[in-house]
Amino acid sequence: MENIILLFLCLFLGLALQKVPQFPKNAYQSLNQYVIYVSLPALAFYYIPKITISMSLLYPLGIAWLGFGLSFLFFYTLGTYLKWSKKLIGCLILTGGLSNTSFVGFPIIEAIYGPEGLKTAIIVDQPGSFVVVTTLGILVAASFSRGNLNTSEILMKILKFPPFIAFSIAILCTILSMDFPSSLQSSFLKIGNTVTPVALVAVGLQLKIDARSKHWSFLALGLFFKLLVMPLFFFILYRIIFGAKGLDIDVSIMESAMAPMITASILATNYGLKPKLSSMMIGIGIPLSFISLAFWYYILKM
Repeated sequence: MENIILLFLCLFLGLALQKVPQFPKNAYQSLNQYVIYVSLPALAFYYIPKITISMSLLYPLGIAWLGFGLSFLFFYTLGTYLKWSKKLIGCLILTGGLSNTSFVGFPIIEAIYGPEGLKTAIIVDQPGSFVVVTTLGILVAASFSRGNLNTSEILMKILKFPPFIAFSIAILCTILSMDFPSSLQSSFLKIGNTVTPVALVAVGLQLKIDARSKHWSFLALGLFFKLLVMPLFFFILYRIIFGAKGLDIDVSIMESAMAPMITASILATNYGLKPKLSSMMIGIGIPLSFISLAFWYYILKM
């Protein structure tokens, strides 16, 4: 419950700071950079070396990797047919294809399924959502941003992306069965835990609720896909086609139904992919997700 309160408190704090004349109008840019350059690499260093590679990872991992692929296929096909701008397509692929599997997901999953459920949620998040956003996410962001980048330029953006560098070091530790000293791990965790408050304050600073905004129809489509279409896809794939059941499956499907990923919104903003829409996807998506999550929990219990 404390984590849920923190989510809304930081979001409203960012909204309130918009009204403070002395507060810099572009402060969200610095906060976003802090998250990318400091907090996310710290999380990678803490969590990824602790992952045990096994076949049991496949179902939870599929949530992030298949989900992002589904988002790309859906929004790229639709956007190309309707002649949307590249920036709009990129924004919806990122925010519609990545779930908030940790900051919203962890406290909800732990509250519903307990510590065993949380173990699965961590698999969905770290080798799943986190790795996707630092690889495919940056690839999409760079490809759909302004200008025409060639393959080498996009590759360099991925290789120079701080969370990707941290992930590469951390995955090497996993392969070698190594971890950082306990004192460093504690520091990494404390620094990494700043992602939620800092990122949500940044989202609140950018969030504009304008009834006349041209983004409402795209927002509705993006959240419809994220909160209903994506979990429906995994429900059909995992529970009906594969016939898989159990705690891991239920937790995985619930994680797919979470609100859009905060880091995906930050990535979209940094690359100029409809920052106002990406902020609305987070600011409005988080409250709405509590309703859709209740629906999916009921479906999974049937």
